[in-house]
Order: sequence, then structure tokens, then C-alpha cells
Amino acid sequence: MIEFGRLRLRRRPHGRLPAEMMLPVMAAILIASLAFATPRSVAISRFLPAVPALAASMWPVLPTILLGTFCLLLMIGLSFEFPDLGTWYTAGGIVAVTVAAAYGSHVRLQREQTLFQVRLVADAAQQVVLSPMARCFGGVEVESLYIAAAAEARIGGDFYEVAETRFGVRLLIGDVRGKGLPAVGAAAAVVNSFREAAYDHPDLCDLARRLESSSARYTAAFPPDDLVERFATALLVEIPYEGGHIKILNCGHPPPLLLGHGRLRVLRPSDPSPLLNLRELIGDQYTVDTVTFGPGDQLLLYTDGVTEARDHAGEFFPLAEWMERQTATRPRELLDALHHDLLHHSSGGLDDDIAALAVRWNEDAAPYTGQRGRAA
Repeated sequence: MIEFGRLRLRRRPHGRLPAEMMLPVMAAILIASLAFATPRSVAISRFLPAVPALAASMWPVLPTILLGTFCLLLMIGLSFEFPDLGTWYTAGGIVAVTVAAAYGSHVRLQREQTLFQVRLVADAAQQVVLSPMARCFGGVEVESLYIAAAAEARIGGDFYEVAETRFGVRLLIGDVRGKGLPAVGAAAAVVNSFREAAYDHPDLCDLARRLESSSARYTAAFPPDDLVERFATALLVEIPYEGGHIKILNCGHPPPLLLGHGRLRVLRPSDPSPLLNLRELIGDQYTVDTVTFGPGDQLLLYTDGVTEARDHAGEFFPLAEWMERQTATRPRELLDALHHDLLHHSSGGLDDDIAALAVRWNEDAAPYTGQRGRAA
């Protein structure tokens, strides 16, 4: 299951209006009631021009005009009760504000429609970079988590993918430097390359070189003045179907955590591999580490948004200490706890996107048959 920290657009049931939509009507009735009930010197009726202005912030154009007309009629009615109230000055104000409010309502609706279309495009981009995936691959259980720092952004430069190949279950997680559409495009280039190359290359080093080439081709389309800053961290993991060990290739990414039998291991690389898109500067010599991975072990892959989440005092989220305290037996439970504690630690104010993969080896699951995940 993929979780996205984002705003979901939902239509309300037909015929039902939220309570806040009735505020302009309630304001008009309240002002009119007070205007009739209070002394003439108070002149509560002068607040009537504010009613159509309030309506413009939440109503369409026609209802805004109708409410403004209703306020104008109320003001005319008050003039019969209080002839020297200065009716025409207030009535002129109501007409002027209603016209301005109608125009403001029209502009607001156009911008909301544009924002809705942009969000549809963002959803489509999200499906390209973070597509849904299966939960179980033979004896390997994998769950994912994605939290956007801002609901309106929908997606950033964090990415992940899982491929079920003849070499084993292969996982990719990474983070493109920067934000916005350039970061999304770079992430999509790496993920799409992984989706193809993961089935072809037996060696993780060759797979990393393929991702490097794809990233370099993508950035070559941009001006060369800031290519040094267009790089991505990446972590490749290969889990054989028979279990027993995992292979890890780390291209400058935060080290994964492995929790097994109450003991936590931080899987730092023995020799760091270069970040993606930096081959021309530091070469393409990659290192693969092999780590024991047994039944019941929990592997957590994550982006730096997890460890860099801060509380009010500026303290980072203590991921390693948090992981040592976990007793969850399933990947989904582990990620749900991580999601909850991250939001609690930051008081809901996450400053960066967060992506995570939780992996568990289940020796009781059905073995791999060799029929799934092969390249077409």
C-alpha cells in the first residue's frame, strides 16, 4: 500500500452544503436584525456592503450577485423605518462592492479550475514516479511510504521502486537534489531506467552504471552551468528468493537499517560509490556489500527527509534509536509507526518529502517460481 501525504479532492454529496457556505446569509440576517433592533445612531446597516464581499470568497458569481441584491433590498427596507439613515450612500456602497465581489468570484473560480488541472497533472506524474506495487515477492514482504512535505506539491525528488527479477527482488530508493519539476523529471528518468535495466543486468554495478547513464542523458538536455548540482543519491538492494543474505550498493544515500533478533545494524558501505550524474568528476567505481538477512529481519530504506525531520527545538528525528525500540513484526506496521512518530516529532511541520521502504523476509511464504518479473 502506498500512502501519500496529500490533499484529496472530493465532491460533497449532492444537495448538501458545508456550514461555512451559509456564513454570508447568516451575516446578512444578523446585520439586518441588529439594524432594526438597535438605535438609529448605531448605524449597523453600514456593515451590509461587507456581506457580498464575504460571499465572493466562497460562492460562485450568480449567488454572490443575488446576495448583494438581497442586501440592497434590505437597505431599502430599512429606509422606510429610518428615513434619515443615509440609505443611498450605503446602497451605493452595496452596489459597488457587489460588482467588485462578482468579478473577484469569477477570478477565484478560474484560478481554482487551473489549480485543479495542475493537480491532475501532478497526480499523473506521481503515478509515473511512484507507481503502485505488489506487497509480497515470494518470501519477501515490501511496503512503501511517501509523505509530501506540502499537500499542494504532491510529489518531489524522492523516489523508489521494486522489481521482481530472475536475480531476486531488487529495490531502488533515492533522492534528487533540488525541488520542483526539474527534480521530478530527474527522478522519473532514474526510476524508468531502473524499471527496464533491473531485469537485464545480473551485476548491481552494471545496473548502477545504467542508471548513471540515464541520469546523465537527462541532465544533458539542460544548460551546463549548474550540472554539478544536478545529482541524485541512490541505494540499490538485491534480495535473493532463497534468502540468507542481501546485496547493497550505496551511491551516497543514507545507510539502511537492519533490525533482527533485537539487534540493530546500520549498513554503511565499506567503500562509498559515486552519486548519480557525477561519473565525469569522480568516476564510476561501484562497491557491492553483502549482508546477512534472515527470517524475521526488518530492513528499512529511507530518504534524508526522515533523519532531518526536526522538532521545535531543532533536534533531528533519532531514527536509529527509534528503530531499536520497534517491536512491529510486519513492514506495514513498522511504516505506520514511523509515519505517526515523524508527524508527532515535527508537530506536523515536515520540511522535506519523505520516502521509505520496509522489507521483511518471511520463510513461510510461497517460494519464487521463476515465472514473474522477467523482462518481456
